[in-house]
Amino acid sequence: MTSQTSSSGSGANLQIATLAGGCFWCLEAVFDQVIGVTDVVSGYAGGHAANPTYQQVCTGNTGHAEVVQVTFDPAVIDFADLLRIFFAIHDPTTLNRQGADVGTQYRSAIFYHDEAQKAAAEAVIEELVDEKLWHDPIVTELVPLQAFYPAEDYHQEYFANNPGQGYCQFVVAPKVAKFRQKFQHRLKA
Repeated sequence: MTSQTSSSGSGANLQIATLAGGCFWCLEAVFDQVIGVTDVVSGYAGGHAANPTYQQVCTGNTGHAEVVQVTFDPAVIDFADLLRIFFAIHDPTTLNRQGADVGTQYRSAIFYHDEAQKAAAEAVIEELVDEKLWHDPIVTELVPLQAFYPAEDYHQEYFANNPGQGYCQFVVAPKVAKFRQKFQHRLKA
């Protein structure tokens, strides 16, 4: 599969990254704030059923992971830098879980769109292993994207629309705060 690109009104060639790192609400809330990111869509990838629902994915029986598709301008932020943010906001060493969220739908995965994304992901993972940031090995899957299915409308912009919800306050907000502190130079104005 080739990297999906499109032209915006400004003439920029946009690319898409598809990432799984636990609950998609967390990832979407962070990537919405990254400079160079033009769109973030929560959805599902990596499974065997077409057009799965949230309820089906939650059973773990479809094989899908909760993911975000991040549309970005590589002239502003490259894929490798998106991955550095991705690895900083979730634990890539826990198999099929992020905190209290347990199941294959919460696995850590990079669904690459082309060989260039695969190579960049391998390089970033090697860089992180060399830095010895974690005591346990990185278990992030690196697999080609086969299909992406957008999640139901109520999942889109969930944190922005539900900041007072308990999960948002206790799980999403701390990840957003961590991103904002560590990557101030990557924040949208």
